[in-house]
Amino acid sequence: MSVAVLSDIHGNLHALEAVLAAVEADEVWCLGDVVGYGPQPNACCALIRERASLCLAGNHDLAVLGSLPLNEFNGDAAAAARWTQTVLDDDARSFLSGLEPSATRGETALFHGSPVDPVWDYVLSEQAAEWSFRFCPARLILVGHSHVQLALSWDGEAIGGGLAADTTEIDLSQARWLLNPGSVGQPRGNDPRAAFLEIDVAAGRARFRRVPYAIEQTQAEIRAAGLPDALAERLALGV
Repeated sequence: MSVAVLSDIHGNLHALEAVLAAVEADEVWCLGDVVGYGPQPNACCALIRERASLCLAGNHDLAVLGSLPLNEFNGDAAAAARWTQTVLDDDARSFLSGLEPSATRGETALFHGSPVDPVWDYVLSEQAAEWSFRFCPARLILVGHSHVQLALSWDGEAIGGGLAADTTEIDLSQARWLLNPGSVGQPRGNDPRAAFLEIDVAAGRARFRRVPYAIEQTQAEIRAAGLPDALAERLALGV
């Protein structure tokens, strides 16, 4: 079996469509934040509902539903969440309402944030990674939330690995691993291409991917919706 792992779509339909067009896996898993920031929340929810066999709830998804207070978000994120609340249709709301921030599939544990806090925790340091490995015994841990592609290993004593570049391949049989596929809809690492991860379960290998998409179309839609202009500008920079 092969799996494509997506995360942090953030209402960016053009990025999501580009990623799904590149996916040849048997299943699609989404680690959350289908909405927030971007201009096409309903279309993204509909497409993920159709294509993904598993989807988690992210902090932006929960905020749009009113399950998290907006005062916990920065100005642009809060403004986008408020806008999303006004346009979210019943089908999208129903879909998001049925999601949880963590799940397991076989020997793989999935979290939007981390095993320590599935909603809010960022795994961006060796200490955070070590806590995740100690907190969760799964052979493979998948996390999103930070928008940064990561491949971190744990041999029981030390953290290995770090940032993962496009086409980086990982042998999952050599250690326990924590992987972050990066963001589909608001990529970072100074690379504006949409990011995702492919896992060949039978072969025990994972590969990080990036694909280009029509950034200018998403930017135009952000501005047409009256969302903060900074949300459009950052897409071209990959920050």
